[in-house]
Amino acid sequence: MNIDKILEEDKLIIRLDGRLDTNTAPELENELKKDLPNVTELVLDFEELKYISSAGLRVVLSTQKVMNKQGNMVIENVNDFVMEVFEATGFIDILTIR
Repeated sequence: MNIDKILEEDKLIIRLDGRLDTNTAPELENELKKDLPNVTELVLDFEELKYISSAGLRVVLSTQKVMNKQGNMVIENVNDFVMEVFEATGFIDILTIR
């Protein structure tokens, strides 16, 4: 998985490319831990994300909890497969997806 980050003052945009699974979720989690403390607006761009597993969902959920306390989080460009996962798990009700 490739992680591209753009940090603009207190806004962080993260573009994921590939699979967010057991092997790659820790990498994303570590990147978020480094950058989130000063971020009030987080955008996760999933346009090139092909797959998300339960490990990836855990990172998304924990990130949403952090952002609920310090700002907002939006997930953009979700493909049909990932949207089905969000719908089946109920994540669609707790995430802001554009």
